[in-house]
Amino acid sequence: MSMLKIFVGTMYGGALDVAEQVKPLFEEAGHEVAILENPSLADLTAADTDLALFCVSTTGSGDYPGGFAPFANAIAEQSPGLAALRYGLIALGDSSYGETFCGAGRQLDDLLAGQGALRLGERLEVDAMETFMADDAAIPWVEEWIDSQQLKVA
Repeated sequence: MSMLKIFVGTMYGGALDVAEQVKPLFEEAGHEVAILENPSLADLTAADTDLALFCVSTTGSGDYPGGFAPFANAIAEQSPGLAALRYGLIALGDSSYGETFCGAGRQLDDLLAGQGALRLGERLEVDAMETFMADDAAIPWVEEWIDSQQLKVA
């Protein structure tokens, strides 16, 4: 069975809620799914990681949530090389913060691309000013992502 890891960076639980809401969609598509709330670099570089979804909220001035920052910093500092990784990204933010809207997701996207990872499709940016429940935007996006990227394995 194909493994999909959902890497979560959350401050108040919104990104974790998104991960939990989309998990059944991937299971229906034939994937074994692991949600990682406090991911480590070892989780990302493990041999069973070939497909990942990142659900990351933005805090402060475009920053990673506290529990996710060490993970992102480890990628930047250790340059693991992620050429085998295919991923999708759901960034949560608030457009009232202007320039730093979805800053953590955008930074992570750049960081992963810099390590050779391949983003499948477009990044989803969920604006808290427009979408009260982030999963209202994430669920249809994931359904389309699974279909458009031919991620069904069952």
